[in-house]
Amino acid sequence: MSDALQLPVACTDHGFFYLVNHGVDEELVHKVFELSSNFFSFPTEEKMKLAKKNHRGYTSLYAEKLDTTLSNKGDSKESFYVGPPADGLNQWPSEEHLPSWRSTMETYYQQVLSAGTRLLSLIALSLELDEDFFRKVGALNEPFASLRLLHYPGDLDSSSEGIYGASAHSDYGMITLLVTDGVQGLQICRDRSKQPPVWEDVPSMKGAFIVNIGDTMERWTNCLFRSTLHRVLPPIQERYSVAFFMNPSKDCMVECLESCCSEACPPRFPPIKFIDYLEERLRVTYGG
Repeated sequence: MSDALQLPVACTDHGFFYLVNHGVDEELVHKVFELSSNFFSFPTEEKMKLAKKNHRGYTSLYAEKLDTTLSNKGDSKESFYVGPPADGLNQWPSEEHLPSWRSTMETYYQQVLSAGTRLLSLIALSLELDEDFFRKVGALNEPFASLRLLHYPGDLDSSSEGIYGASAHSDYGMITLLVTDGVQGLQICRDRSKQPPVWEDVPSMKGAFIVNIGDTMERWTNCLFRSTLHRVLPPIQERYSVAFFMNPSKDCMVECLESCCSEACPPRFPPIKFIDYLEERLRVTYGG
C-alpha cells in the first residue's frame, strides 16, 4: 500500500491489501524461499525429527484442518513454524544439513516484525488513535508473532473432493503479512453470509506483501475492520508461501476500542487475553 489514505477503506471493505515499500530485503526473501524448499525436499522421516512442539517446528500433510466443518482428512500442505527467538522454544534443522538456515529465518523474522510494527502505527492512525496505541496497550511488549513456511506439494490426489491446500478460514491475530512464489491459489470471500459463497482470486504482486486483517483486530475494532475468509485451492503445481502472523503479546487484553462502539453499536465481544483466545482457536484447529 503506497498511500496510507487508502488503508481504512482496504481494512473495512476488503480486509486484504498489498504492502509495498516495506523495508524487507528482497534478496533475503529469495533466500528464505530457497531454504524453505531445501527443507521440505527432505524425506518425511527427517522432517518429523523436528515435529511440532509448543507450536514450533514441522507439521506434516493433512495435520490440520482449518475449516472444521469439512469431513475430509485435512489440508494438503506441510509447514514449519518459527516463533519469537527470545524464548528458546524454536526448533532448527542442523547447520550441517542446512547451513545458515537458522540465521536467515531469524533475520527475516526480525525484518518482517519491524515492517508489521510500522504498519500497525498506520492502522492506529487510521482508527484515529495515537500512532503508538498498540505499544501503549502492551500488544508490542513481547509480540507473540509467528513465522510459518508453507509448502503445497501439488495435485496429490485429484480424486479427493473437498481437499484444499488450506481450507476456508480467517487468521487469529492482528495482521498477517504473506509473500508467495507467484503460483496462484489464494482466494478470498468478502461476504460470509452469501450463499453460495463467492470466491475471488488474489494475485501475487512482485515485491509486495499480501496483508490481511486477523480476528483479533476485528475484535478490537468491533467488526469495523474485516477479518476476511480466505482459502488456498489445491494447487495443480507445487506452491510455496511464507506467512508472518503479527500477534500481540500473550497477556495483552483485547477489548473493544472506544471509538468503535456506541450506544447504538455496543461491543460485540467480551474482553479477552490474547493467549486465552489463541489457545482456544488452536485447540479447535488441531483437535487437541
